[in-house]
Amino acid sequence: MNRLKNIDKRLLILLVFAIGVVIAFLPPVRNRLSTQYELIRTRIIYFFRPPSEAVFDPGGDTSPLTVETAIGTVRAEFLLTLTPEATVTLKPGPTAKPTITPTPIPEKAILPGVVYVDQHNRWNYCGPANLTMALNFWGWTGDRDDVARVVKPGSPDTKLDFIQRGLPDKNVMPYELVDFVNTQTTEFRALYRHGGNMDLLKRLIAAGFPVVVEKGYYERDYTGKIDWLGHYLFTTGYDDSRGGFIVQDAYLKPGKDLLSKYEEYQDGWRSFNYLFFVVYPANREPEVLYLLGPWADEAWAAAHALQLAEEEIQTLEGNNLFFALFNKGTSHVVLNQYSDAALAYDDAFRQYSNWDTAKGNRPFRMMWYQTGPYFAYYYSGRYQDVIDLATTTLTKTISTPTLEESLLWRGRANYMIGDTNAAVKDYRAALQIHTNWYPAVQALQELGLQP
Repeated sequence: MNRLKNIDKRLLILLVFAIGVVIAFLPPVRNRLSTQYELIRTRIIYFFRPPSEAVFDPGGDTSPLTVETAIGTVRAEFLLTLTPEATVTLKPGPTAKPTITPTPIPEKAILPGVVYVDQHNRWNYCGPANLTMALNFWGWTGDRDDVARVVKPGSPDTKLDFIQRGLPDKNVMPYELVDFVNTQTTEFRALYRHGGNMDLLKRLIAAGFPVVVEKGYYERDYTGKIDWLGHYLFTTGYDDSRGGFIVQDAYLKPGKDLLSKYEEYQDGWRSFNYLFFVVYPANREPEVLYLLGPWADEAWAAAHALQLAEEEIQTLEGNNLFFALFNKGTSHVVLNQYSDAALAYDDAFRQYSNWDTAKGNRPFRMMWYQTGPYFAYYYSGRYQDVIDLATTTLTKTISTPTLEESLLWRGRANYMIGDTNAAVKDYRAALQIHTNWYPAVQALQELGLQP
């Protein structure tokens, strides 16, 4: 009898264990366990290797290609066709000359009919959630997953995406969101610009066009220190009497119809060179371009952003000065002034190394969201700086090297110094994060290789 009882107990234990295994593999439970595991893993890595301590020191050496190098004449000629000519002096942009006196901006405008979409129960879904809100406002019937399937499709090996499709892709760039609208829909259009200001946002909103901005976001990490993250923010109204914009924050709970004070809004917006994008019905494009005024000209907007950065460099100090210096580099990149951009980024990274960590962690995620330094250093012939910056970003600021942009640029720089094998490895690694990503596919095809 005792033996039968022992057998029954063992069977019961096995049954309970089997049920537990089955439950653990149910998608909602598996996702929660997997995300908790990844969170714990990241915290352990960050404990022993604090990402905020990673500092990139630009070398500043150029790597011109000549026929005497082992790279060869063909690659030298390839560089000459690839590198845009960099200017060393700023050419002022065109002056706005409105032909019609603009309508005064009202003191308050709050757009009705906003459909709030959160990014909860998804990782790195800020971009898809905000774009979905912008499209839903105009009657688009898709959802955040429809956007994500295109802008963060994940790995070609679905077994790597068992938690969430596209999870490793940490960020969706503004151009990817704008391209989604312009290529995946026919009735809507979108554009983005740098160098926006408060009055421009108000003018667009008052005319019925909500705006998405990219901004810095501050919160306390699990250690209690202030941490910086990038964030999109759907802006659907403003109220001067309350001193702020009305925003839909996909991250916060609750996040609908929040008031973002003007000073706080601008302070965060500075982190991304005052970048904004607008989604609108295609048949209303002339109206949007009129409202944008001189910002309709992308070159003017970039030159204006450069002017803003120069002004802020003179007035800001401490940690905020880093963002102004970085913005100067970014504006030069948009203007194809790569040598000037590289020098500006050099100054920014020096300021970064002097960051006052008593006020918060260094913004170690900066290169997750903005890749201007890669353009600047690469097109200035500073390939080793591209490699060093990408390696620092991939190995010291993130728990797993899953940033396709950093991999791509490191691959390009490796190719230019003659290390084709390393370049191919980086290109293929980028495609494991973002399947069929055109820049990496093209890079492999140019080498005669299949993706």
